[in-house]
Amino acid sequence: MKIIELPDIGTIKLIKSTRNRSMRLSVTSTGIRLSMPYWTPYSVGVAFAMQQQTWLKTELANQQAALLQPGQKVGKLHHLHFEQISHAQSATSRVTTTKIIIKIYSHESPTDASVQLRAKKAVHRALKKETEQLLPPRLARLAAQHGFSYRSVSVKQLKRRWGSCDNEHAIILNFFLMELPWDLIDYVLLHELTHT
Repeated sequence: MKIIELPDIGTIKLIKSTRNRSMRLSVTSTGIRLSMPYWTPYSVGVAFAMQQQTWLKTELANQQAALLQPGQKVGKLHHLHFEQISHAQSATSRVTTTKIIIKIYSHESPTDASVQLRAKKAVHRALKKETEQLLPPRLARLAAQHGFSYRSVSVKQLKRRWGSCDNEHAIILNFFLMELPWDLIDYVLLHELTHT
């Protein structure tokens, strides 16, 4: 592995591996990484990274925009708050009825990777709480309105689907639904009901 610095970009890790067949540049919350075949000279990797500076700047800007920000609206009910604490306290997070509070130490910034991870976990808890509170009554109302029936409803984090309905008519809803407009949420709820 070799680490390089590019002006206006920052640190890039060049990582060689015998499993790599080509060069692949990626930007994640942990930094910029260039995976390359073991036999490729580092100088070729550096030249490749320099050629991709425009793409890297765009990706870094997208990463920055994707960061959870103070005051950001989450779901339908919550807003995100970062609260500075002393070192004697624990850096925890709390979800109230309308707030997601992330406690951070004075040396931390809301954009730090560790703070963003705490915030992301708290956001997931808030979205799950909102979904469990708001969507089952809405699903029941839509079912009654359109003549559908179902056995149960539960809330989970699904990776690839907004919801699912099994042969037993048990409906599962993705808690990320709370980030959608109400008309799209209702569309998903009705779609799952039609499987019954």
